[in-house]
Amino acid sequence: QVQLVESGGGLVQTGGSLRLACPASGSVSSFDAMGWYRQAPGKQRELVAVVTSGGGPNYADSMKGRFTISRDDAKNTVYLQMNSLKPEDTAVYYCYAKWGTEHYWGQGTQVTVSS
Repeated sequence: QVQLVESGGGLVQTGGSLRLACPASGSVSSFDAMGWYRQAPGKQRELVAVVTSGGGPNYADSMKGRFTISRDDAKNTVYLQMNSLKPEDTAVYYCYAKWGTEHYWGQGTQVTVSS
């Protein structure tokens, strides 16, 4: 059993910053990939950023230069530093982890950017 618990969401003004964190607990000590997706109201869930074990990060184009994903394997935790936030970044942000053919999701944390 794997649990992913996001934290760090909240309300921020345009141009502000937030840092999301997602520690993983349970039966997997090293995931093949960890990352973040988001889902805005009325829209499909979309990739924000993913980092693979031993590989570099991949970002959605609209997040490049503003968001930074990092991973602490010793803590089995993935982070997302979000800068220069825009109202269109408002969404529920979900933590994601992959191990073999298994995919895991957190419950999500709300990020709201006011104009």
